[in-house]
Amino acid sequence: QVHLVESGGGLVQPGGSLRLSCAASTNFFRSYNLGWYRQAPENARELVAELRIDGSINYGDPVKGRFTISRDNAKKMVYLQMNNLKPEDTAVYYCNARVASTNYWGQGTQVTVSS
Repeated sequence: QVHLVESGGGLVQPGGSLRLSCAASTNFFRSYNLGWYRQAPENARELVAELRIDGSINYGDPVKGRFTISRDNAKKMVYLQMNNLKPEDTAVYYCNARVASTNYWGQGTQVTVSS
């Protein structure tokens, strides 16, 4: 079982930046693929970024070149640096930890991009 807690969401103007953080409670943090997903109202949950245990990274097309995912195994943290934010990035962002087909989710943090 993995407990995930996100933080860092908020209101930001278009073109601005935010950094999301996710703290994980597990003794096997290094064994998990870690990711960020988002869900806007009336939309399906979509992949934002995934950082796998082999070091490979996959970004969703809408965020490529603007967002960066990273992890700190010693602190059991995963981060999402979001730059050049756009109104269409507005959504609830969820932290994800995955091993094989088992997924764990945080409670989500709201990101709103608006002037």
